[in-house]
Order: sequence, then C-alpha cells, then structure tokens
Amino acid sequence: MNCLKSIVPAPEEIDIPALKAKYAAERDKRMPSKVGGNYAAPEDHLVHDTREHDPFTPVVPRDAVDEDIEVAILGAGWTGVLAGFHLTRAGITDFRHIEHAGGFGGTWYWNRYPGIQCDNDAYCYLPLLEEMGTLPSKKFADGKEIYDYIQTIVDKFEFRDKALLHTEITAIQWDESIKRYRIATNRGDTIRAQHVIMCGGTLSTPKFPSMPGLHKFKGKMFHTSRWDFEYTGGEWGNPVLDKLADKRVAILGTGATSIQAVPYLGKYAKQLYVIQRTPSSVDERPNPPTDQEWAASLKPGWQAERQTNFLRAANEIIPPGDKDLICDIWTEINRNLNAELEEDGWPQIDFNEFMQRREVMDFRVMERLRKRVESIVEDPETAEALKPYYRFMCKRPLSNNDYYPTFNRPNVKLIDVSKTAGLEAMTENGFIQDGQEYEIDCMIFASGFEVTSDLKRRWGIEQIEGRDGVSIYDHWADGPLTLNGNMTHHFPNMYFTGYIQGGLNGNTTVQFGEQARHAAWIIAQAHNRGIKAVEPTREGMEAYVKEFREKELDLSMVLNECTPSYFTNDGDKAAKWFLFRGWGPGWDDWQRKIESWRQAGDMPGMRLDA
Repeated sequence: MNCLKSIVPAPEEIDIPALKAKYAAERDKRMPSKVGGNYAAPEDHLVHDTREHDPFTPVVPRDAVDEDIEVAILGAGWTGVLAGFHLTRAGITDFRHIEHAGGFGGTWYWNRYPGIQCDNDAYCYLPLLEEMGTLPSKKFADGKEIYDYIQTIVDKFEFRDKALLHTEITAIQWDESIKRYRIATNRGDTIRAQHVIMCGGTLSTPKFPSMPGLHKFKGKMFHTSRWDFEYTGGEWGNPVLDKLADKRVAILGTGATSIQAVPYLGKYAKQLYVIQRTPSSVDERPNPPTDQEWAASLKPGWQAERQTNFLRAANEIIPPGDKDLICDIWTEINRNLNAELEEDGWPQIDFNEFMQRREVMDFRVMERLRKRVESIVEDPETAEALKPYYRFMCKRPLSNNDYYPTFNRPNVKLIDVSKTAGLEAMTENGFIQDGQEYEIDCMIFASGFEVTSDLKRRWGIEQIEGRDGVSIYDHWADGPLTLNGNMTHHFPNMYFTGYIQGGLNGNTTVQFGEQARHAAWIIAQAHNRGIKAVEPTREGMEAYVKEFREKELDLSMVLNECTPSYFTNDGDKAAKWFLFRGWGPGWDDWQRKIESWRQAGDMPGMRLDA
C-alpha cells in the first residue's frame, strides 16, 4: 500500500493561539453543571430496564447451579472470550463464563444498530486471525460479521456449553475456609470458584440522559444498544428501516454509534432530528474488500506485526524507514510527521521538540477535518455546528462516507444543544430546545455507556469482598491499587482487566487479550504447583503502585482541556478512573516488564498459599 502524507493546511495558514482559545470556549460551554449531572442514575427505570431486558434472546428458565469450579470468567465479550482461549491453551478447562447477555459477544452482541461496523482496522482489531485461519471481508468489518466470528472462536474452543447466560452477579465473597470465592447470582446460583477473572468490559452499561420530562414522553424510546427493529423495520445486517416512513424520529448523541446510524435514519424516516452536544470528527472511510492477492502473500506472524505497526503509527512514534500499514485517520498525525521529518533529513530533535511538532500537526489535521465538513454540508450554519473544535484525541476519531451528506436531506435537522450542555427537556409529545417544542414519535438514545469513578455503578455488582471482608469499593475508593495492573492485596485469585494500572495499547483487543493471557499464566502456575491462593502482598502492591505513579503516563491534564466525553469522565477533573492512565515508558516496555516478572519463576511480590 502506498500510504502518503495527507494534504493538510500549512502551519502558517492556521492561527494556533486563536484555535486554542476557541477550543477552550467550546469546552467550557459544554461542561455539565455537576459531575454526572447529565445522566440518569442506575435506579432510573430506563437504565434498570435496559440492564434487565434482552430484546434479542428470550430468557430460558433453568435450574440453579450449585458447584465448585476452578475459574469463573465474569463476562463473555472479547476479553472473556480471550480469557477462555488463553486458559484453554494453558491447559485449564474447568471454567465457566457468566454473562448477563443471552450470548457471547459483549458489545458485538448488544449493538445491532443500522450501519454498525468496526471503527478501526479489522485486520488488527479482530484477534486470533492466524489461529483461526481466516480474514475479515473488508478493512472495517460489519458488526454482524464480527459477532459471527466471535461465535466461531467460541465453538472451536468449546466454550458455549459451559456458559451461564442471562445471569447477573449479585455478590462475590472470598471464603478463607475453602480458599474460594462464593459467587451469588440473580438466578439463585451458588458457585464456589477458586479463581475469578473480571471481564465486564469498559463500555458495557448503557446510560441515558437526565433531563426534565424524560418519563413524560408518550412515544417510543430505546437505546441504540437495544435496537428495536420491530418498530423501525429492517433487521440486523439488513437495515431497511421501512416502518419509519411516517415517523418523526430524534436521535440523541453524535458519537461513534450515531454517525453510523444517522445515514439510515435520514434515508428512511419522515423527519429526523439529530441532537448534538459535541460533534465528532468524521473523516472519509475507504473500505475496500480484502485483497486476495495480499491475503495470499501473508507470512506467519503477520498479524502481530500489523498490530505493532498500528500501535506505533497511532499512539507512539513511527521509526524512521517504517511504513504505515494502516493508513487511515488513526495514523494520520504520525504519518504526516514522519513524512516531514524525512523531508528534513531526520534532524536530531529531543522529545519536547517532537511533541511540539506533533501538537502543531494535531491542529493542522483537525483543520483539515473542519474543512471537510464545509465542503460537504450545504447549509453554512449546520456545517459550522458540525465542526469539531478540540484536539484530535478528545473524542474517538471516526470515519463515515454518508454522515455529513445526510444533513443535506430536507427531512434532516441538526439540533445543537451545546449552549445548554444537553437537551433542555422532554414533553409528552417530544422535546424542547431553545424554547421550541419539536413533536416526535420516537426518541433513540445514542447516549453511550457508563464510564464513572463509581465502580459499583460501573460494574453493577452490589458486593465484592476479599479477605477479612474488605470491599473492593472501599479498597479502591481513591483509585486502583495493584501489582502489575491486574491483581490487588486483600483479593487473592482475582484478576482485573481493562484500564487499570498497566500498559496502554490503542488496540483494545491486544491490551485486554494480554491481560487475559497473564491471568491465565498465573492460574496455570497455581494449578500446576498446587497453590490454592495467589495474592499480592501489601509491600509488593505498594512498591508497584509507587513505581507506576513515578512512571505514569497521565493524560488527565491534556484531557482536561477537552470537551466532555467518556474519554474525560464527562468533564470530571477529580476523577480517579480516567481511562488513559498507563505505563509511561510505553507498551513494549510494559510487556518486557511483565515477561521478566513471569520469568522470575517465583512470582515476586505475591503471597502463595499451598
């Protein structure tokens, strides 16, 4: 692939100080009046009903389970599937997935909305492609294809019949007398698991806005992760939304979900209102089918090489001479930087100068994306409202060929709610904004998922207790405390995944998959050596936390300059759980550190109970 530098404005063509002031003003007017103030509490019946209801698979009655197992995997999305894979590869087969959905897939089970595709390079994102001997059909694979691929992994490694589906965890308590966790569920199960891997996902609980009148509305309402094809028409993978022909529809939110669904809603609905607090940056999306000649040329190890290339190109620095194999919006800034550094003869510059040049390129790329809006959207006022005024990674970078053209349709209207930091109110018949009532038949919430410092709200498990009755919610009240980012003192045999205290990789399936592999390694060591409990010592945990904090890549100062989003805990500057706090020396250094720890043999910093 001939991947060239993109055409961006020259530095002298943009006024960076003025843009910085503009970015700050756009951030400030969107900040919520109080932390979490824009979103409904968990006890709100919309949130509760969404958690309890599965519109895709009927709940089948079953007998309660009373058993001892070696490993309980809590969650059956990508992380849970990869945990099962790595356990199986390590020789551990006595495990169950416990999952509140009706099947495997996680976000790819729940999200079936029209237009759903992978947001980044599927050859990187879909794990185990070499092990499964397959490739996605195109660069940005469709959601249904991804879901189906997950099922092939589940069936090949025989996870399906072990799973407890439509099952929610209500309590997890360590029992020292048997050195196991007692797991209680809403189905009356009593499971005694020696090990527990927490694979609940980062974005798993739908959230709804909190606004006056929300529950007065008499029309149809649903979240995009519970799409109602019976109401809209069409089906998963065939989004012909013909039942909307006489419907006035509003969709609230303009993140990754909305930019994929809006073109279909605009095409089929009688009237569509797109309610936007903060616009996304939306680039073009070339999405060719997989080149069979390229596929035939791939050598063993190609996927790891490509994933490493993505990490460099999207998150770190492309080494001189390396090619950008991904060549899309995710890698544009570093690709352009490399091209200009090469033109300058690879000058010797220090890290600070490199970051200054990268910041300038950030402004140039974002200006290109704003120019793209005005080149497509015909109405100047709408085009201006759709322009993203923030740094590149303040919101998830997106791509879609049909989103902006949809606003040229006469039946589509953008409702900008940035001045009020959210929609003002709903009524029996619709919604109110800027003093005007808009009557609608259906409100669709593309309002995202819970990202909060309230772990009980995030995980949805009432009680998680370790040794001596210590609650994880108390233990981590001021942020995570771990050894190696995956275990913590007081909680033997419990393994955490997600954005905790480890290395960061822009490819979530690589990051979470490595966490699952590490957990499987420890569990296999315990199994093979007759160890009943593995727990970080207080000293081991504290030493790691100290080292992590000294080396931490803390992006909170940069993110605090952003418009509110789930990247910034919706503007909560005091948040203990910013997603992107990671190992400062980088992913590769982190991997070397963890491998060195494994090679030590005796699991330093751990208490081992035989």
